[in-house]
Amino acid sequence: MSNSLDDVVSGALAVLDTHGLEFCSMRRVASALGVQPSALYHHVPNKQTLLALMADRIVADVRPTEDGERDARALAVCHGLRDAMLSIRDGADVVATASAFRLGASSIESDLADVLGDRDGARTLLLYVFGHTQATQDHRLASAVGVLEADPDLDASFDRGLAIVMRGLAE
Repeated sequence: MSNSLDDVVSGALAVLDTHGLEFCSMRRVASALGVQPSALYHHVPNKQTLLALMADRIVADVRPTEDGERDARALAVCHGLRDAMLSIRDGADVVATASAFRLGASSIESDLADVLGDRDGARTLLLYVFGHTQATQDHRLASAVGVLEADPDLDASFDRGLAIVMRGLAE
């Protein structure tokens, strides 16, 4: 039975969640799907395209609401994005990389720019969300394997940082 593009992206996300980005190779994804690596190239031309599709899937449900005031809508996007990235191991690395290289079809940055009325502000806010979420994922992984003590302040520090950035955008 042949795999669909959806199967390939789902398989890649499963490998990512199990092994992390460092070990999410085309060979490992193919193995997880029970096919030869060359079979993946019928669906994606390269690993960068697969990473972009993975990032798009991770953030697929993150959309701004139509109702509410500007700041509340922007904060909801930031929290939704963070939650989506934290839902899968190294999700923040995948999404941040796709965003940095302008890979994929995600419209989060332009959606957030529309909410804020400020493209540079949206980019700054996204970079904060990516960075804090990556640090949170790294810390949680290190804590899970016993390298560090768990930090109970990660969620609260995220909110404090968002508040600082939002105050700056209001000026």
